[in-house]
Amino acid sequence: MKVKRIMSNTATSDIDKAAAFYGEILGLDLLMDHGWFRTYGSDEKMTVQLSFGTEGGSGTPVPDLSIEVDDIEAALARCEKANVPIEYGPVSEPWGVRRFYARDPFGKLVNILQHE
Repeated sequence: MKVKRIMSNTATSDIDKAAAFYGEILGLDLLMDHGWFRTYGSDEKMTVQLSFGTEGGSGTPVPDLSIEVDDIEAALARCEKANVPIEYGPVSEPWGVRRFYARDPFGKLVNILQHE
């Protein structure tokens, strides 16, 4: 048996909030819309990963979700324009990533990063 896909699910009473953060700010496509359940994603091929930690690095809390982007400065500018709270960074970390932490509309701590 092989794992083919891993999906993150977040319970909410207002799924429209996902469109602004994950669709407009991070540029993910709406892949499925049942009205009561929406899935955002991209056609990029990604490695399946699950991470577990006692901290998020540099003394930060473990984020709920990590999203790698190809342009960290554009992601940061979009967050700032949308008044999304930045809780950490942006910072270049000693392990070779530039990143920042932001809260999504559901209170999830999201680590947005780019490999340097």
